Amino acid sequence: MLKDGKIWIANTEDGKNVFLLPKMANRHGLVAGATGTGKTVTLKVLAESFSDMGVPVFLADVKGDLSGMVCEGADSEDMQKRIQKFGLAEAGFKYQKYPATFWDVFGEKGIPLRTTISEMGPLLLARILGLNDLQRDILSIAFKIADDNNLLLIDTKDLKAMLNYISDNNKEFAADYGNISKVSVAAIVRAVVSLEIAGGDKFFFEPALNIRDWFTTGSDGKGTINILDSTSLINNGTLYATFLLWMLSELFETLPEVGDLDKPKMVFFFDEAHLLFADTPKPLMDKIEQVVKLIRSKGVGIYFVTQNPRDIPDGVLAQLGNKIQHALHAYTPADMKAVKAAADSFRENPEFKTEDVIQELGTGEAVCSFLAEDGTPTVCERVKILPPQSKFGGIDDSVREKEIKGSILYSKYYEPEDPDSAYEFLERKGIADAEEAAKLKAEAEAAKAKEKEDAAAAKKKEKEEAAAERKRKQTAKTIGNSVVGTVGREVGKTVGGKFGKFGKTLGGNLGASLGRGILSTLFKS
Repeated sequence: MLKDGKIWIANTEDGKNVFLLPKMANRHGLVAGATGTGKTVTLKVLAESFSDMGVPVFLADVKGDLSGMVCEGADSEDMQKRIQKFGLAEAGFKYQKYPATFWDVFGEKGIPLRTTISEMGPLLLARILGLNDLQRDILSIAFKIADDNNLLLIDTKDLKAMLNYISDNNKEFAADYGNISKVSVAAIVRAVVSLEIAGGDKFFFEPALNIRDWFTTGSDGKGTINILDSTSLINNGTLYATFLLWMLSELFETLPEVGDLDKPKMVFFFDEAHLLFADTPKPLMDKIEQVVKLIRSKGVGIYFVTQNPRDIPDGVLAQLGNKIQHALHAYTPADMKAVKAAADSFRENPEFKTEDVIQELGTGEAVCSFLAEDGTPTVCERVKILPPQSKFGGIDDSVREKEIKGSILYSKYYEPEDPDSAYEFLERKGIADAEEAAKLKAEAEAAKAKEKEDAAAAKKKEKEEAAAERKRKQTAKTIGNSVVGTVGREVGKTVGGKFGKFGKTLGGNLGASLGRGILSTLFKS
């Protein structure tokens, strides 16, 4: 809760108030501790305090017990003892509810939260799909080809259509984009199908989230608490982590530089933070570290919630100025190293040994250190965390549904949209190409048929002309034979007549035969 314009988060054993300064809240923070040590309560108290300041909050509800923030807390004997012990009544503590918007990637327990394939980008998408280096490079090429051809990649069917188109035409793209293996493309497509089976296809759709819609306040001036229901999403740790990283990137790319402010513009709490960094390729890890380092200048504070500080890479851990460490238990030598590493991250308090205290802490107790006015970390202190003002635990479905449908963002994001994008374009192109191919094939077949028909006609004409020529020759030959035979007979008779009647007959026959032979020779030539 707020006190004197500061976030009152805890009290020391002797009753001294411990504060987190709002102007230092965008220097990021860490809430760590074993299961059951009170991390969720600490997260709630911080989120309520930021909301009280009018600062919007995002938090991932992994266990489903943060949804109770939309209801007032319930009084009890235990709560009255805590209120009295902390002196909260005098400070104005009261049970109250907070304005919240529920979100859900699967659209079941909150407003559907979506983005597009293009906005996710190849680097984060490759992580979701579990691609190797070669496949990641090919996926980046697919995005480049889509950009160069002004093709929108909205959902998974757009991505599959694009990949299949590239695979079918890989030789055409080789000169400009390098060799593209059909086998690698097929592996990427299979990974996309696996993502669809896991429900990831519901995440990639329109309308995509406009991150600026989270920078809102309720009617009472409290910052809106955006609660992402992650009870189902956490089953796919890679999708959960990549989604949170996408949000970081969106914030970093969307928000302007503002420098140091009196209070943050927004605060993010990333529960189960170890999932963000598990099996993360170096290019993506470098990007995460860069965003964490620079996003505070955009007025955004990031608080990682995890069991062990060792879950956070050193490059990121070094950027977390505000630390709240709940109990850690050491049962093995490796556990002892973890406790020592956690203790060494604090500025030592001469009044106790931090390493021992971390193992002695009870539920709701912590060792904490926050940044002072000059930006230096304060000496760590052993504290008891304040109780939250909203309800412990979750809410029933009827309350949740009322909150979801009562949000002004419900009508904007509830119904999915399927705009004209790469899938539709490539489908039309495929139809047009098929029609063009069919047309060319028909034209080729028609030309071939005509050519065949013309050849047959020419051959027929040639046969007819040859037959006519033979007939002409035969007719001429017949007539010639008759004429020549007659003439030869007469000449033969005249010549043979000199030898009497027999000579005349013989001469006539020889003359006719000789004439016909000469004529036949002439027709053959």
